[in-house]
Amino acid sequence: MRSSILRRNQQILQTCEAASTRRSFATTSSRSSASLTSTCQSCNKKLLRPVSQSKSQRRWQSSSTTREAPFEASAPVPQTHYEFFPQTLPQGPPPSGPFHIDTRTLRKEFLQLQAVAHPDRHPSHLKNRAEATSARINEAYKTLQNPLLRTQYLLSLRGIDVAEDETAKVEDPELLMEVLDTREEIEDAQEEEELEGLKKVNDERIAASETILDEAFREDDMEGAKGE
Repeated sequence: MRSSILRRNQQILQTCEAASTRRSFATTSSRSSASLTSTCQSCNKKLLRPVSQSKSQRRWQSSSTTREAPFEASAPVPQTHYEFFPQTLPQGPPPSGPFHIDTRTLRKEFLQLQAVAHPDRHPSHLKNRAEATSARINEAYKTLQNPLLRTQYLLSLRGIDVAEDETAKVEDPELLMEVLDTREEIEDAQEEEELEGLKKVNDERIAASETILDEAFREDDMEGAKGE
């Protein structure tokens, strides 16, 4: 998986998005940003404003009328990243559920869960548990929203560890050349539309890889998943 198609496309996508972000950052409205953020009273970090309570939040609170109940010692602890997002991923991980994830829906549920889990919303005796839960939610979201990290995670559930190899120094000449060529195209791009074109092509490649991975995990073909 070290020189996999998915890994190559992820690197190219990150390059395109980084360039696009740099170009658009200067034009971002500070007023718009301020309207979506608030400040944590404990750590003074900027936070997204909590969204309205959803079914996902109510599910966490179903055993009690208080919002602290999910953080009591007796509350069930999710065993996989998928269990944190029952609204988006009701079927769980493959093969019972699909490999593909609607990342917009996932992000919406993530924000709803974090609005409930933030330590400032809990009394002192539950803050440690809330902090631990919040950290696990963050890790679960970070992993599941990224196809490459999601693949590595699913393989790890089967006892296959490819993360160390994936984080090793990139030595694949084909991968290096393609990333360098993409960076050159980005530097030569004069309009935002040109960057969008590059990103669209790469998104299509990633979607094709996700289709292959979906079939591989559904058929319990771990070698096929590793190869992609």
